[in-house]
Amino acid sequence: MTPRPFLLWTAAGLTPLLALGIWAPPLAAAGILGNMLLLALALADALATPSSRKVHIVREVAEVLSVGTRNPVALVATNKSRFPLHVELADSPPVPSSVSVPFLAIDLPPWKERSASYHVEPKRRGRNLFTSVHIRFKSLFGFWTVVEKRRLENPVRIYPDIKAVHRFDLLSRKNRLEEMGLKIWRIRGQGGEFERLREYRFEDEMRHVDWKATSKKQKLISREYTVERNQNILILLDCGRSMRLETDGISHLDRGLNASIILSYIALGQGDNVGLLAFSNRIERAVGPVRGKPAIQTIIQGTFDLEPRGESSDYGMAWEEMQRRQRKRALVVLLTHALDESHILAIATYARTRTLNHLVLCVFLKDVGLVELAETVPRDDVEAFRVAAAAEILSQQAKHVDDLREAGVLVLETLPQKLSADVINEYLDLKARHLL
Repeated sequence: MTPRPFLLWTAAGLTPLLALGIWAPPLAAAGILGNMLLLALALADALATPSSRKVHIVREVAEVLSVGTRNPVALVATNKSRFPLHVELADSPPVPSSVSVPFLAIDLPPWKERSASYHVEPKRRGRNLFTSVHIRFKSLFGFWTVVEKRRLENPVRIYPDIKAVHRFDLLSRKNRLEEMGLKIWRIRGQGGEFERLREYRFEDEMRHVDWKATSKKQKLISREYTVERNQNILILLDCGRSMRLETDGISHLDRGLNASIILSYIALGQGDNVGLLAFSNRIERAVGPVRGKPAIQTIIQGTFDLEPRGESSDYGMAWEEMQRRQRKRALVVLLTHALDESHILAIATYARTRTLNHLVLCVFLKDVGLVELAETVPRDDVEAFRVAAAAEILSQQAKHVDDLREAGVLVLETLPQKLSADVINEYLDLKARHLL
């Protein structure tokens, strides 16, 4: 227990009586009597107030949380005493993370259970832990504050933003995929076998209108075709030091992993086989190939604790491992951030000469800071030099990227914030054009 301001100020108010008692003995007697009475009341309050152990706490939280999103957490408190209590609870969530409220206030009637909830937003993937709960409530007479830090552990696994997968399902059912930056017309193939008739949509081509059904129904009816299924998708996810860079507090690796998961989910929904190979200067993780929408959990569980390493990535080793694992023709999607032209040249060496059996899509994350600097209007000579240097670096990178394109390698350059939508649109476009 710790004394509250009321107790301290009352004790301080009686002190002058003792000091004045040197000249007026009755005041000293009054001061002594007042202090004895205050001490008796404080002791009675301390003895009568229930122990913090009378407050039983249970934390209700899912075993799996999503990084960068609001995840609900509930604290359930039970008052096992015969006195009503006003309890304040402060949780200790995984580090690093942010919480929606610093503490929760709960009014607990005698022998009753009450709960309160808040949201936690983890900032880092991997295995982590809720460690403890801080309990605080006022004593019965208000002289003391009962404080306890109680060990209450809940191990959790913090996954990438898997809520994006559910958001995709929800928006696809409502035909609102454009809210995720996706182009609805690419979700279905424009060739292949006939699947069904449905009502005409704005993005449909006129050559797919079934005029016989339109005449019968007196409204436009389109033919829908299935896309080719059972194709192979292999994602190469760079986990080297270049992926440690951050934009808006989110690392390039996190953005690449989020894009990989939503791309895998969509590809699995299209009936394709999906594998993922994470690499740096070594093979970090290999998952799949897997098939079917439920298999997305296999990919998530196999990659949720990936972290970027401090070493440069070995693209040659990654390409050789990919060739060893993936014999059949596949769409190989390389997600990386090229720091300089040496990175691009290393990628070009293997993408042009060692993957002739595969369709390669190199996805380069743009350096936001470099792009913004190159577009800055300089105000002095020093800044002009920096802007010119940034523009020169981007120009050299663009030249090597163009060389990749001329060699038959598909290249996608995108901003980190648009990575998921751009990669998915590119995949759906390739499916629609039957390039796999």
